[in-house]
Amino acid sequence: MNTVLPDPGLPAEMAAALAARREQVAAALRHVLPSGAILSAPEDTRPYECDGLAAYRQLPMIVVLPDSEAQIVAVLGVCRELNVPVVPRGAGTGLSGGAMPIADGVVLSTARLNRIVRMDAYSRTAVVQPGVRNLAISEAAAQHRLYYAPDPSSQIACTIGGNVAENSGGVHCLKYGLTVHNVLRVRMVTIDGDVVELGGDALDAPGLDLLSVFIGSEGMLGIVTEVTVKLVPKPATARVIMASFDEVVAGCEAVAALIAAGIIPAGLEMMDQTSSRMVEPFVQAGYDTDAAAILLCEADGTAEEVEEEIARMSAVLQTAGASAIAVSQSEAERLKFWSGRKNAFPAAGRISPDYYCMDGTIPRKRLGEVLTGIARMESKYGLRCANVFHAGDGNLHPLILFNANIPDEFERAEAFGAEILALCVAVGGTITGEHGVGIEKIDSMCVQFAPSELAAFFSVKRAFDPAGLLNPDKAIPTLNRCAEFGKMRVSGGALPFAHLPRF
Repeated sequence: MNTVLPDPGLPAEMAAALAARREQVAAALRHVLPSGAILSAPEDTRPYECDGLAAYRQLPMIVVLPDSEAQIVAVLGVCRELNVPVVPRGAGTGLSGGAMPIADGVVLSTARLNRIVRMDAYSRTAVVQPGVRNLAISEAAAQHRLYYAPDPSSQIACTIGGNVAENSGGVHCLKYGLTVHNVLRVRMVTIDGDVVELGGDALDAPGLDLLSVFIGSEGMLGIVTEVTVKLVPKPATARVIMASFDEVVAGCEAVAALIAAGIIPAGLEMMDQTSSRMVEPFVQAGYDTDAAAILLCEADGTAEEVEEEIARMSAVLQTAGASAIAVSQSEAERLKFWSGRKNAFPAAGRISPDYYCMDGTIPRKRLGEVLTGIARMESKYGLRCANVFHAGDGNLHPLILFNANIPDEFERAEAFGAEILALCVAVGGTITGEHGVGIEKIDSMCVQFAPSELAAFFSVKRAFDPAGLLNPDKAIPTLNRCAEFGKMRVSGGALPFAHLPRF
């Protein structure tokens, strides 16, 4: 049995109480799980202390690694009996702190449920367990010339269970939709231990559409054990336009012009100059680093369809003021164009010790206005911001660059991010597009939603999880928290999460 050392950051009395609680819960879990599926020593649980939002960290009390639905039911039974909070976790690539542990809680990882149960080329569906990687579905379906369309930048590592929890998108979401548009059925376990199936194999299912409620619920309603996804035919060909613009606002107006022309590209992404100059040395994608902004516009289909759409898009972009247009001439060049966009986040490490990735969504017609506002905020907070985003559906991903070793820089980055989200709401948008709320945006929920709306969200949560054990204190702020947040905004006081361990 592992020896668990007291947490040096806690008073001795609290550390002793936590150690006793840990042993009590671990002992109960050992009755339902093999010993190798229970981690409790700090050196074993340390890798689970945060997700992709590494600014906030918390060692979990225990991590469990079940490998079957029956084991998940048993784990939830133990946690329910002992009143222990449960934080579901996929690959940990999330960027909003949705999988951040609770000090006296259990992290339930679905990483070992990683089988592709069934691949049906006739019905164009795949049944997979939650620990299957996003990209692995397309790799397995390739022999049937099919693929799974949602393609987040982390698709090489992120898992389908996490995608369901966050309603993930990707660079092709404009034409093919988010996770919610590509999932037919979810099998899940409630905190009461009931196994429930939401949706079905048909295009519609009887009763309330609880599948759409569950997708994007950030692990607060149940634990995913199986997912049926839609597969789409792999296009015969695809090509990408890289259009350069001398002004960011002109690039934003070109996005609106493309959609107004009735063109729905397979992918429509935008990067400002800071982003392209950050990415180009890292990936060598062939980006125009002299341009104030570049648009990546993809057409897919038959060779004839692609040729026609490329010509139509090129004409619209030229009319909108593009200073240069380059079109991929091979599949290798197309993939290289996309590799730059998909590697924007890791490339940030070349020019900044740390970055804070935001995620908000706005009406397309307000893109230029919001990016101009972000530029003003750079001066206000004394921090640089690289803008990469899903231009087609207005999902922004500003990367605020900072150095955590410089006093108050992270606090400024947090305030910068909160103001970006407030601006998104002010122009008719939302505080998240695909990263979820987690702990990162929980205070911004107070900006967007009225008390009556938050109460309705809590009602849904209570219907699935009356005891509030599944991923508590995430995504939905209490009314007391919103009141406290309002006081802090007025007084300029510290943010509510300032007490959490950072870096």
